[in-house]
Amino acid sequence: MNQSKFIIEVEKLGIEVTDEKLQKLERYYELLIEYNKVMNLTGITQKEDVYLKHFYDSLTLVKVIDLNSIDSLCDLGSGAGFPGIVLKIFYPNLKITLIDSLNKRINFLNIVINELDLKDITAIHTRIEDYAKINKEKYDVVTARAVAQTNILLELGINLVKIGKYFKI
Repeated sequence: MNQSKFIIEVEKLGIEVTDEKLQKLERYYELLIEYNKVMNLTGITQKEDVYLKHFYDSLTLVKVIDLNSIDSLCDLGSGAGFPGIVLKIFYPNLKITLIDSLNKRINFLNIVINELDLKDITAIHTRIEDYAKINKEKYDVVTARAVAQTNILLELGINLVKIGKYFKI
């Protein structure tokens, strides 16, 4: 998916695409490729594939959740920052916490956060299991991509999510 097609498809999702957001995505892509040379962040490196399989895919969450109506999101096993960083670029209103067990990925995420001048986003080096036990904060939405089996993610995520609009017991 080239950038023009990306813009069209993202706008179909009802998301505003600005030059500033596109510039941040472009810089994010550059950092991803640069750091992927020295650490394994992703096997997907072709620009068109990154735009489709990482950037666009991260935004498809809006098909089921209105991200304008929530305040906080926790991305479990954030890895290279998908979907958390992309969501922050397009939804600066969100307070986002990125969790990953590898410190080198957290270092990368902090570089991206600083380079893109993103606010109210924190990258934490810990295992999801440990964070779910010690964390007192509850989030409106908890996300994860290809981290663990669904039943395990649900068990861990339930300790982090607020009971309310999107999650009820």
